[in-house]
Amino acid sequence: MEQPRIYPAKPRKVYLYATCLVDAFDPDTGLDAISLLEQQGIDVEFVPKQTCCGQPAYSSGYTEEARAVAEHQMALFPENIPVVILSGSCGGMMVHHYPRLFKDHPLEATAKSFSARVFELTEFLANVCRAQFKDQGEQTTVAMHTSCAARREMNVHVYTAHLLGQLDKVELKHPQYEEECCGFGGTFSVRHPNISEAMVDDKSNNLKNTGGVEFVSADWGCMLNINGALEYKGETFKGKHIARFLAERTGVAGGEQ
Repeated sequence: MEQPRIYPAKPRKVYLYATCLVDAFDPDTGLDAISLLEQQGIDVEFVPKQTCCGQPAYSSGYTEEARAVAEHQMALFPENIPVVILSGSCGGMMVHHYPRLFKDHPLEATAKSFSARVFELTEFLANVCRAQFKDQGEQTTVAMHTSCAARREMNVHVYTAHLLGQLDKVELKHPQYEEECCGFGGTFSVRHPNISEAMVDDKSNNLKNTGGVEFVSADWGCMLNINGALEYKGETFKGKHIARFLAERTGVAGGEQ
């Protein structure tokens, strides 16, 4: 049985691992995550050479290629400080699969040490920073989507709701069949497009049917898939990353302190 995670004291500095999806599709989310961490009194270092975590190769059976990518990522974050990541999916890869990927390998100890320093953003804000946010926005209603990796692999899905629950002008709605996958699954959506399309159609409908103005998620992969389905159907309802939503509600979006 896996032991409960023991969280460190709040550090002075962290690395930010933005993920390739945030970097490619919504870099402002990365900037907002930096603002949120700085709001907590933490210096943030972003390493420009960071790339993919290696999950697509790993889940497709390309072990050697995934190991090469993982080795490159670990080398970019040498200081013994937390690595805060903007995705439960990428976080799950680093925390759980890097040690497996390097089992009986010369870098096994390095992988274990590195994985112990990786924290998903909402998990870090809630458990390490003990963040208490003051809502500066107007009254609104939002739905919440939690990724499969955040829920089943990282077990951090509760922290999105915890942080949103601190915002006294935000009414949080949970969709029907909340625990079901959105159909993205990285390469799954490419290899099984018909199944993925049916899954995301259900998920997008369930989120919209909550009556929320928008939905919030901590995983950009899910949002990319769900927002794409909503846009295809001509819907104005769409999702926003938790980092962007919290930054907007607390007055630090776009670097405004």
